[in-house]
Amino acid sequence: MKELLRTNDPTLIAYASALLRGEGIDCFPMDVNMSVLEGSIGILPRRLMVRTGDLFRARAILKDNGIEAEGL
Repeated sequence: MKELLRTNDPTLIAYASALLRGEGIDCFPMDVNMSVLEGSIGILPRRLMVRTGDLFRARAILKDNGIEAEGL
């Protein structure tokens, strides 16, 4: 699996996941439960992972919908 998106915004993770699943791309949000360790203040970013073979298409889908995956 490859990292597609890293953000502190949980709504962006949910939106990106919905877009990808709508296009038939499986994705997996990671670090969702890290808020227990950080005290729910939102400083630790969450990651959205996709299969290596889906990475190019997934990046294109996010870009087409105005979500830029900076540095990835």
